[in-house]
Amino acid sequence: MESTTNSQSPDRATAARGGKAAFAPSGLYELNRTAYLGLAPQATCLCPFGAEKVLPFTTGKYVMDPRGQTAQPTVLVRREGSAATVVLNRPPLNILDIPTIARLGEVIDELATDSGLQVIFLRGAGERAFSAGVAVQDHTPDKVVPMLESLHGTIRRLRDLDAVTVAAVQGHCLGGGMELAMSCDLMIATDDARFAQPEIEVGCYPPVASALLPSRIGAGLTLDLALTGRSLTCEEAERMGLVTRRVPAGGLDEAVERFRSEIASKSIPVTRLAKKAVRAGRDLPFVEALAETERIYKEELLPLEDLEEGVAAFLEKRRPVWRQR
Repeated sequence: MESTTNSQSPDRATAARGGKAAFAPSGLYELNRTAYLGLAPQATCLCPFGAEKVLPFTTGKYVMDPRGQTAQPTVLVRREGSAATVVLNRPPLNILDIPTIARLGEVIDELATDSGLQVIFLRGAGERAFSAGVAVQDHTPDKVVPMLESLHGTIRRLRDLDAVTVAAVQGHCLGGGMELAMSCDLMIATDDARFAQPEIEVGCYPPVASALLPSRIGAGLTLDLALTGRSLTCEEAERMGLVTRRVPAGGLDEAVERFRSEIASKSIPVTRLAKKAVRAGRDLPFVEALAETERIYKEELLPLEDLEEGVAAFLEKRRPVWRQR
């Protein structure tokens, strides 16, 4: 399938810089392990923002390449006030292999215990991709079952988080990467983002998308995407309701910061309860959902001091001073 002409795509240019790239139809990209390990140890800035913002990222786990050298951690985490940023750190395409998925699940478990978290941003390192999906090598018969169990467990934990989750997407968002992004509460994406579920090209289908998408875009459109593997522009994804905020190419950092500032001005426990109420509306039939949202309001919201403070501040024409309780 690979052309030998000089009309290089960005992915073929990557191969020309030292690693052989494998290609599949409909935008399913994968880099082999040699290309990844040859690139990562030399990278000095693995995130789309400036180096001064990379330094606060922390992780407890590094990976070893076959030569016994320490490579970059596959998942980075930064805490800033009531917000956390989680970065998939396998540039340029942030392929999700089994160890990366497992580490992401561990990070989510760690964040789930932090009651002071209000919002969690999930994004990919570099400018080319949020994630181009799960490694094709992990779809082989000996690996696919543990891969599915790990990915689906991670996505369940992501959806269960009390903090608001936001996928920040630019470039390729494909396969398991698209499923991961759709599992967040909100999605901010740049105009150059491209979405696809191309699993059909390698003889399988997307389980998470098959479960998530019918209630959001309808069974027909879901089947269309699953059967054809066709790519969606950011504008198309926005029209379908998958992208909640579409921003110009190159504007992702600014959009993320704007949203962080907007939500930071709100009470943390109230935002978490608002998400809990909407989650009930998402998962339950209307009558049961309304009963649950009313219960949350009466039993969990009314006892909060922040509700009293919010009403008082409005009546007194001043800004509220949240007590976060």
